Amino acid sequence: MTAPIVSIEELSALIPARAALLGLDLGTKTIGTAVSDDTRRVAAPLKTLPRKKFAEDAKALLELARERKIFGFVLGLPVNMDGTEGPRAQASRAFARNLAKLTELPIGLWDERLSTAAVERELIAQDVSRARRAEVIDAHAAAFILQGALDRLRTILG
Repeated sequence: MTAPIVSIEELSALIPARAALLGLDLGTKTIGTAVSDDTRRVAAPLKTLPRKKFAEDAKALLELARERKIFGFVLGLPVNMDGTEGPRAQASRAFARNLAKLTELPIGLWDERLSTAAVERELIAQDVSRARRAEVIDAHAAAFILQGALDRLRTILG
């Protein structure tokens, strides 16, 4: 039982036409989560999970996937601005490899450059307090990542 780890383009061939996806923004202290509707039109922030040991993180994510009837994951890949992959991207790939050993749900990797910065600007524009931004930014970043992947999937699938 090892899930494929693929690009978003490859993910489109691995999931049914109507299937919800779970977006993940993997941070060092938290994991932001977001969910799509089963038509994959809209991503919505779900919750922010505190990072613990990998086994606990994976269990929480797989439980969310089961509860929400998820057919695949979209994991943000923090690529450097020049397109190279540094330690954070390598850590995300390692997380994906370890999660893939525990599920058959495919894991799509999505370039998440500037997602947190974009979300922070949007929350500031909405006059969200600094304390509230800290609580919700990771889940909103996961929704931003997932929405980008959903938009790409729509262009692939027509």
